Parts: sequence; structure tokens; C-alpha cells
Amino acid sequence: MKYFPKIKGKLVYLSPISLDDADLYAQWLNDLETTRYLTLAGFQITSHGERDLLAGLSKEHNYAIVEKSTDELVGNCGLMDISSVHRSAEIGIFIGPADRRGKGYGSEAMTLLCDFAFNVLNLRSLSLRTYAYNARAIASYRKCGFREVGRLRQAHFYGGSWHDIVLMDLLAEELGQSVLPPPEA
Repeated sequence: MKYFPKIKGKLVYLSPISLDDADLYAQWLNDLETTRYLTLAGFQITSHGERDLLAGLSKEHNYAIVEKSTDELVGNCGLMDISSVHRSAEIGIFIGPADRRGKGYGSEAMTLLCDFAFNVLNLRSLSLRTYAYNARAIASYRKCGFREVGRLRQAHFYGGSWHDIVLMDLLAEELGQSVLPPPEA
């Protein structure tokens, strides 16, 4: 089996990353339709480089997002800069195939990862950054409970103009009811 359902939702599950997916990730991360919303738009991503990156990411709390009904890889999400002292981390996500966006996969994956971060890893606060022109992501993050807490004005150049970077965060008590299975008595 290529994927291992670690954190299960209704539409998707989060699995440890498979290095065998390096070519697919490289394909997605060289597509400007995908990367215009990520920090990677200006980079060239090779299969070899992506494999090395995935090897590093797989050692942390980064997960493949897998469509539950087909066991097909649809994206990636993860926690970065985890601080055990401050019980905080930055969270990130992307959905690779354009035909899988807007179907609730990203919102569910984010909710699953936030739930895991708060109720298994015992984190207290999660933050993220996105671009002001990424209205779909902002709506999805709000659906998960994130709130806008600030902006870095005109801090991102893309498409010949300057854009704000939107800062959002979520505290553990703002997530709502856990969807993780309860421990057996």
C-alpha cells in the first residue's frame, strides 16, 4: 500500500508522504496556476530536488492529502516551525490538481491537521500566511475557524503588481469539536 491513513476524514485522509510521488509534486509545483498561490512561483522544481525536499518534509509533520474514495494523491499539508515552548506552529496546504480544488478537500484536510495539532501534539496556536488575491483559500481558512490578524501591506510581488500578505491564526479552543477518534477505555 502506497498510502497509510493516519488521520481520517469523510472526503480525504492524511498519510505520511511517499517519496515515490516526487514527479507528481514536481509537476504541480511547476504549474503557475498552482504556485501563484504559494511561495514557490519563482522557483524551478526538479523531480530530484523535490524528492530531496519530500525526504526532509517526511521527517516532520507534513502529510499527503489523499482522496478517500480513490486513494489518489490530491495535495499536501503540514506544520512548520513547531515550537514546543510556545506550543505554536505555522500551517500550510496546497491542492495540486485543479479539478480537485473547491470540493472541500482543502478545508477538511486543514481541519484534520488542526485537530491533530491541538489534540495530539498539544499545540495551542496555529498561524498561516496567504496572499490577499487568494480569496478561495481565505474563505476555506475562515471555514476552519482561522481569523485574519494582520497584513503585510504590498509585501508580495506577482503578476506585475504588489499584493498584501494576509496573516491568520487559530487557537485551540476556536477549532470546535474534535473529529479524531476517542481513546478506548
